[in-house]
Amino acid sequence: MRTSRKLSHALFSLFALVLMSAAALAADPGSPYPYNSEVSDQKAGSVLFYNIYTSDLAAPANQNTRINITNTSSTHAAFVHVYFVQDTCGVADAFICLTANQTASFTTVDLDPGITGYIVAIAVDSDLGCPMSFNFLIGDLYIKAPAAFAPGGLAPFAANLAAEAFSALADTFTIMGGCNNQSATANIVFNGTPNNYNQAPLVLAASNIPSPVTNSTLLVVLRVGGSLATSTNTINRLFGVLYDDAENLFSFTIATGNCQFRTVIGANNIPRTTPRVASIIPATRSGWMKIWNADNASGLLGSMINSSATPTEFNGGHNLHKLTLSPTNTLVVPVFPPSC
Repeated sequence: MRTSRKLSHALFSLFALVLMSAAALAADPGSPYPYNSEVSDQKAGSVLFYNIYTSDLAAPANQNTRINITNTSSTHAAFVHVYFVQDTCGVADAFICLTANQTASFTTVDLDPGITGYIVAIAVDSDLGCPMSFNFLIGDLYIKAPAAFAPGGLAPFAANLAAEAFSALADTFTIMGGCNNQSATANIVFNGTPNNYNQAPLVLAASNIPSPVTNSTLLVVLRVGGSLATSTNTINRLFGVLYDDAENLFSFTIATGNCQFRTVIGANNIPRTTPRVASIIPATRSGWMKIWNADNASGLLGSMINSSATPTEFNGGHNLHKLTLSPTNTLVVPVFPPSC
C-alpha cells in the first residue's frame, strides 16, 4: 500500500509538472524552471511580493516607485488581485488583468500616493476571485527616494528589485485554499505541501554591508502572513547576528510594531551592537548579517539598498538571501470577482 501511494504521488507530481510547463515548452527552448522550486526572485509564480514601494505626491521626481508585472503564459489571461500594504499594516487593493504575454507598469504616486509599504499580487480566477494556481507571473520594481527617506541617509536611494515569487503547488488553474462561491475569504498557506504554496523564508542574510562611515545601507524587512482583509501581521521583534570581515560576531535585537521594518544600518544605533556598527565595520571594510523573527517561526522577506555620496563607492540594491525556511505561514485574502 505504501509503495502504491508513493508511486501515485510521483505520477501526480510528474503530471502536474507537465501541465504547468506546457505553455513554456510550446514556445521556449530548454527545460522548464521547476514549478516547485522554493521562493525566489528569479522565477514565475502565483503570488508575488514587492518588498518596498514609496512615493511623494509633492515631489514624485525624487520619491516614487514603478511597479512592473508580466503574464508569461502564451495562452491564458491573468487576473491579479493587488494589495498595497502600508508599513503600519493598513491594506488597500486593486485588480490588474493581463492578456497572454502582456506586461503592465504603473507608478505608486498614481495609485497609492504618499504611502510607504510593500505590495502583494495574487493570481485569482476570473469568476469568483479565488486564489488560483497560475505560476506565470513575474515582476519587478524601480524605487527612488531622497536621502531623508531614512534617518541617517547620506545620499538618495535607488534600486531595481525583482518581485519575490511563490508557486502554487497544484495543477495549473486549480482553485486554491478550498475557495468556492460561498467563500468570503480564502487562506493562502505557505507550507510547501501539495495544494498549497512554497514555504516562506525564515532566516535572511545581507551578504555584504559596506561601512556606515561612507555608505547608507537601507535594510527593509517585512513579515509574511496575517489578513489582507483586515491587517497583516506585525514583526514585533527581530534577532540578528552581525559579522565583521574577520569572522567576529555581534548579536542584536530590534523591536518594531510594524508590518514592514526599515532602517539605515548603523544609523541612530540601529541595530544596537556593542561596540557600534561603525566600529565593527570601519571605513573601507565590510561585514554581513543574518536576521530572523525572534519567535523562530515567522516568515520574512527583505531587501537592502546602498547609497553613498562618495564617488569611489557603489549604489544599488538587491533582495536578501534566504538561508532557512519557515514551517508554515498563512495569508488570509478577501474573495470577490475581479473588476476588470
